Amino acid sequence: MTEECSMSNGLVRYRVERGVATLTLANPPANAYSYPMMRDLDEAVLLARFDAAAHVIVVTGAGLDIFCAGADIAMLSAAEATFKYYFCLHANETLSRLEQTPKLVIAALNGSTVGGGLELALAADLRVARAGSFKYGLPEVALGVLPGTGGTQRLARVVGRSKAIRLMAEGSLFDGATAVSLGLVDELWEGDDFAARVQTYAERFCPPGRASLAVGRIKRAVQTGLEIPLESGLALERELQAELFASADAHEGLAAYRERRPPAFSGR
Repeated sequence: MTEECSMSNGLVRYRVERGVATLTLANPPANAYSYPMMRDLDEAVLLARFDAAAHVIVVTGAGLDIFCAGADIAMLSAAEATFKYYFCLHANETLSRLEQTPKLVIAALNGSTVGGGLELALAADLRVARAGSFKYGLPEVALGVLPGTGGTQRLARVVGRSKAIRLMAEGSLFDGATAVSLGLVDELWEGDDFAARVQTYAERFCPPGRASLAVGRIKRAVQTGLEIPLESGLALERELQAELFASADAHEGLAAYRERRPPAFSGR
């Protein structure tokens, strides 16, 4: 286990336990993100990307009631238009880095997830949430703006065009059951053991039981493939498969199959 540490601005904490790197947004009570937090998140994503001990990445919020309430409105209200533009640009780059990192990313929504918080969650591959009286949604239209850190693009890719437009144009907030029905949340868990359950769930995608290298390449094939023509996507798939065939995990998986035993993957 890696001892928990904070990134440069102290707004994101980093810990690795049994192959799972947990990135915790730490700006209570709302975990609202600012330019310093985005720099911390960027730093943490890069750390997890190159950490050989980290096979799966979990992003969650400090506390029990709010995953992330989005951007710090006080910061944006006081900022000049140019700063707001470049803040959105930097945030988009950070979320794209998270989305494109070739390791599975799970957003563990420990509470309400609105505005930029939901945009952050949409950049993850899987989303699990703690059941409760929490709210989800992209209400930016009430401020006279749009969801500007990828919300208009990623929400449409998850729920479809017309639903995405309606949800953002209405700016409505909804509960966890609705988030599940929309496909925004994959799992909604009852109980007080949410953090422990997230850890156990994330470990399912880690060695030795799971070939995390293959999981990461599956993610890359899907994330990139959906944005390019089918022929190019098939070519990417072949390249990634060739890479995996040369890996230690593929050798182990095939050997285990022949020998009729459970594989012991290493993530290499």
